[in-house]
Amino acid sequence: MPPKVDVNDPENARLLTLFQSLNLSGNRAVETLTNPKHVAALESVINDNQLTSKTIDPKASALIISASTANQASDKNSRDYVVSRIVDGSLTSSDQVNAAYKFLANVNGEPDKAAFDKECGVGVVVTPEQCRKAVQDYVASHRSELDPVDGWPKLGSILAGLKATPEMRWASAVDVKNSVDAVLLATYGPKKAPPPKEKKKPAASTSADAKKDAAANAGLVDPDAMFKEGFLANLHKPGENPQIKPELKEQHLAATKAMVMTRFPPEPNGFLHIGHSKAIAVNFGFARYHGGLCYLRYDDTNPEAEEEKYFTSILETVRWLGFEPFKVTYSSDYFQQLYELAVELIKRGKAYVDHSTPEEIKEQRGGPERGPRKPSRFRDRPIEESLQDFEDMKNGKYHPGKVTLRMKQDIENGNPQMWDLIAYRVLEASHHRTGKDWCIYPTYDFTHCLVDSFENISHSLCTTEFILSRESYEWLCDALEVYKPRQSEYGRLALQGTVMSKRKMLKLVKEGYIEDWDDPRMFTLIALRRRGVPPGAILSFISSLGVTTSKTTIQISRFDQAIRQYLEFSTPRLMMVLNPLKVTIQNLPEDHFQELEKPLHPKAPEMGTNKMPFTRTVYIDASDFRTEDSKDYFRLAPGKTVGLLQVPHPITCTSFKTNDKGEPIEVIATYGDASTPKPKTYIQWIAEHAPSNSPVRVDETRIFHQLFTSDDPAAEENYLDRVNPDSLEIVKGAMVEVGFWEVAKKSIEQARVEAAERTKKAEADAAKARSETETADTEGKGARAPERMAEQLVGKELVRFQGMRTAYFALDRLSGDLGLFGDKKEGGKIVLNRIVSLKEDSKKDDNKKGTAGAKKGGK
Repeated sequence: MPPKVDVNDPENARLLTLFQSLNLSGNRAVETLTNPKHVAALESVINDNQLTSKTIDPKASALIISASTANQASDKNSRDYVVSRIVDGSLTSSDQVNAAYKFLANVNGEPDKAAFDKECGVGVVVTPEQCRKAVQDYVASHRSELDPVDGWPKLGSILAGLKATPEMRWASAVDVKNSVDAVLLATYGPKKAPPPKEKKKPAASTSADAKKDAAANAGLVDPDAMFKEGFLANLHKPGENPQIKPELKEQHLAATKAMVMTRFPPEPNGFLHIGHSKAIAVNFGFARYHGGLCYLRYDDTNPEAEEEKYFTSILETVRWLGFEPFKVTYSSDYFQQLYELAVELIKRGKAYVDHSTPEEIKEQRGGPERGPRKPSRFRDRPIEESLQDFEDMKNGKYHPGKVTLRMKQDIENGNPQMWDLIAYRVLEASHHRTGKDWCIYPTYDFTHCLVDSFENISHSLCTTEFILSRESYEWLCDALEVYKPRQSEYGRLALQGTVMSKRKMLKLVKEGYIEDWDDPRMFTLIALRRRGVPPGAILSFISSLGVTTSKTTIQISRFDQAIRQYLEFSTPRLMMVLNPLKVTIQNLPEDHFQELEKPLHPKAPEMGTNKMPFTRTVYIDASDFRTEDSKDYFRLAPGKTVGLLQVPHPITCTSFKTNDKGEPIEVIATYGDASTPKPKTYIQWIAEHAPSNSPVRVDETRIFHQLFTSDDPAAEENYLDRVNPDSLEIVKGAMVEVGFWEVAKKSIEQARVEAAERTKKAEADAAKARSETETADTEGKGARAPERMAEQLVGKELVRFQGMRTAYFALDRLSGDLGLFGDKKEGGKIVLNRIVSLKEDSKKDDNKKGTAGAKKGGK
């Protein structure tokens, strides 16, 4: 996570004002403050070149920022010369800036202007027509090597070859790319999507290996299964979605190279929940399976409900689930384009400004009685009047609720989504990105399909609640004669016994029933992450359900079982006692010490082993001892013998001590030998041995039960009455074997390496995709690469283990750093969360402890 920036700090405020001279403002400016090197470089270049007194256009500003921050190794004189040539309009591209620095690296003193201009292409102009002709000539001269592969696979070498020719060195990269795309499309047709990679058949294995592999894969589901059959396997191919004009299809295929293009478009007004994980898996997974690309697009058209923390959390959550956005965009990137299309819609006679009140609009739509519908009295007003009124809306003449822009659809259509939907409304709210530039904001119904069109989406995948919207989606694209993506709908995912409504979840937080949005009893994705649920378990669960057009409501127990199956062969096992009971083995000497070695997983030898001490004093779980024996009881009791896991010989209880309440506080036992009969039962234990730092003492172990006592709390008249007062159980003083430290350190170290490698690869893959794929010319100016950081993928919850015979646990974020995150001490508070029990509770209602009454705090 980047450090927080206090924009009200006087120094930060000064820098933000300074950055405005380079058109650097909003979130980008705030983010720049988190990088001291960039701050120093920009402050220096602005002051040294007196840029605050100059008017610099956005394109030149971007070049100056890049020239200042990406070339910090260059000397100040070279930097200032490059900046001056950007300001005077001589250098207009990043290629020229790079050439300039390369030229100046070999110059001492004042550079020769003529030589500089020649080397950097100053004043050289290659028109689009010249570019197209050069590409045609190049392709024609290389047909012998291009024809066998239908041209497209050689795209990279064609671009490199063209750039290597003197006449094309300074051509616009966009013009070159567009020309190559157009020539290849005309010569070889649309680019074919790469076929799914065939999986290699495993080599024949021995029966022992086969058994091991079968065990290791037990219960795991192919994450691509949902794309191979059913709803998602039968979707159209890119280009098969019909268009109102043939050229729209051709332009789309040329821009995307006929690749699958999808998007995940959440509203940044809350934290994502388990239902969103299906949407993420469907959109990102479908694109990845077909070798395509997926945008993360924030649908930020409601400034009254959006907060920065939601934007940050959404990107982190998408990456945590294992997906990498091609680009991050915002609906607000397109506010100007959307406004211009709204004006065009009015000019075409297909939109009008309506002064009807909200109540009148409801009445026009048939009212609550669903009576006859009638058109607004403003529906057929002159186009010029609507154009003027819309301009007045934009200029702040009207207050919210007084006027709207409505689409002129078909009021007699049986589909409510065709009853003259609202396209724009007035809102007196500051937007997180555009500030107060706008006081009119487009609605979802106007924005969604057009931004899909701008971004050349081939498959607009959404849940079935938007089925009726498909008709209005297609109507608007055709009305404006723009590229029309194909919307396809699938059933949403819900879990029994949960609430997914943001309003209801917010009430749980604000009224103290739960700790926060990431309370592990919740089913937000940040809560599941904190609880320790692996992202792979969630994806495996979703894939196992398949994707259909029906809503899927699943029992929580089925989700828990998917988590167990995933953890079974991926999580190390450690001995743990929740409620320690001291055992003194009286026939062992006071200083007895024996180092035992045990596997971290008996069925996964690749996990390795760990060592633990065995001494005269050990602790067992209190549930493994009874003061009175019985025939059907096989654990420790007076006169009874049990085995201690991994210890050579068993122990026998000879006596015990109790406190004033009659509760056992110490068991006295003897240690057997080779002649002692093999016991029927083995129990877990932890030794007392200070030199080995054993035991590891746990401050809090949190056991979570179902938050609600109802299977459908969302349908309850007052769902708060069904909050389970015993949904949180806190156990203090549990113990874990000393191998915990090694498991924890390895988990974090491995995660850091994997996160760094994955982030680096994702950056390279995305850069390659951006160089090979052009989106629509109208793509928003704010479209950018995701702010990928390895830190987004590393957290304390990665320390997971199975407490043998107990449950699966993960380290909670409230724990100290424990020497895992750069500090030197192994001390600090340890808080564990139970991820899931080892098996489904035998009593169906065990997870619903307590009564229907609710206690704030949820305990």
